[in-house]
This record gives sequence, C-alpha cells and structure tokens, in this order.
Amino acid sequence: VQLQASGGGLVQPGGSLRLSCAASGRGFSTGGMGWFRQAPGKDREFVAAARWADNGKYYADSLKGRFTISRDNAKNTAYLQMSSLKPEDTAVYYCASTPRTYNSGSYRRSDLYDLWGQGTLVTVSS
Repeated sequence: VQLQASGGGLVQPGGSLRLSCAASGRGFSTGGMGWFRQAPGKDREFVAAARWADNGKYYADSLKGRFTISRDNAKNTAYLQMSSLKPEDTAVYYCASTPRTYNSGSYRRSDLYDLWGQGTLVTVSS
C-alpha cells in the first residue's frame, strides 16, 4: 500500500500546475485524502482534502478558489489543481490517505492520515 505523488516543478507566478497522487493497494470508495504542504523553515500546513463517501471537499481558507481537489476512480488517482500560483505557494506538497470517514473538519488534521506520499516540490518563481 503506497501513495506516489508527482507533478511538481518550476512554474512562474500566475501559472498553474496539477499534482497527482496515485494510490496502490487502497481505493477511493471510503475514507479520504488530504494534501498538505511544507515550505522551507515552516511547519506543514493543510491545503485541501476530500471525503470520498459524499465527495465532500475542504480547503484551507487562504487557498479557496485557487486550488481544487479531485479524483479519478478508474486510475485510483487524486489530483490537486493549482492556479494563480504565487511565490508563497512554494513548498513540498504531500498527499495523504486515510481509510476512515470523519466529520468534515477532521480532514485538516495530519495525524488522522496513516499513509503518506513522498512529496513533490513546487517552486513558484520568475
């Protein structure tokens, strides 16, 4: 059982990028997935999450409208579409999975996820 994050890279301010998180050994029918990020010298922070049972989606308040979480069940892959990127979005982005279904607010908690991808670096710079 593992998660494989990909799609990071260098993008100019204002640009877009789509991150992928491929899951092997765990489906998307129950539980949920979260995206977190950690910038240099900063703590890891919540970015977005989805609860698979009802397709509920949750975002950090500061990122609403710019980031979108989605999934492709056929590919067992989740995505984080990022647009209007800013230099302060520069960070290593991690996807995480939990097999359990929680109330909506809980998906912001990193300690509730039991499976993590390796992280993918996003650099926003001109």
